[in-house]
Amino acid sequence: MNKKIKNILSYIVVIVIALLIKYFIFSPIRVNGSSMYPTLVDGDIMILNEIGYYLGGLERFDIVVVNTDKDRIIKRVIGLPGETIEYKDNILYVNGEEVKEDFEHEITHNFKLEEIGHDVIPEGYYFVVGDNRGDSLDSRKIGLISKSQIRGKTNYILLPFKRIGKVY
Repeated sequence: MNKKIKNILSYIVVIVIALLIKYFIFSPIRVNGSSMYPTLVDGDIMILNEIGYYLGGLERFDIVVVNTDKDRIIKRVIGLPGETIEYKDNILYVNGEEVKEDFEHEITHNFKLEEIGHDVIPEGYYFVVGDNRGDSLDSRKIGLISKSQIRGKTNYILLPFKRIGKVY
C-alpha cells in the first residue's frame, strides 16, 4: 500500500473513532429551562456520559438526561428500584429513613410515592426530580422513569467558562 493511501486510511479511522465516541459515549447537551436551578442554569453546556451508567449503574442524586414523549429533560435521581419515597416538611425519606440531600435545591412540598400510584418503585424504574422543586416537570407529575428512558448521566459543565467544572 502506498504512503498516501495509508495516510488517508489513518485519518478515516480517527474520524470514525471520534464520531463513535461522540454519538455513543460522550456528547454535549444544553440545559433548557430552570428546573435544575440552582445547580444548573438555562444555557449551560454539559458533557453527557451515555455509557457510564450502563457500566456503573445509577446512584441516588446522579444527574441524568431523560427522554420523554416530547423532549429531553435533565433531572436528579432520588429514588431507586425497590424503595419508597416521601418528602415531609422539606425532608427526604427513603424507606422511612431520613436521607440528607447535600446539594442546593428549592423547597420540596410534601409528597408520597403513593400519590402517583406506587407503594414501591418497581425494578427498572426511577423517581427523578428537578432541584427547582416548585418549577419542575418530574416524577411527581409525569410518574416514574424507566431505565430505557435514561439517556445518560451528566455532572460536568463545559460552558459558559465562568461555570466550568463538576457539579453535584
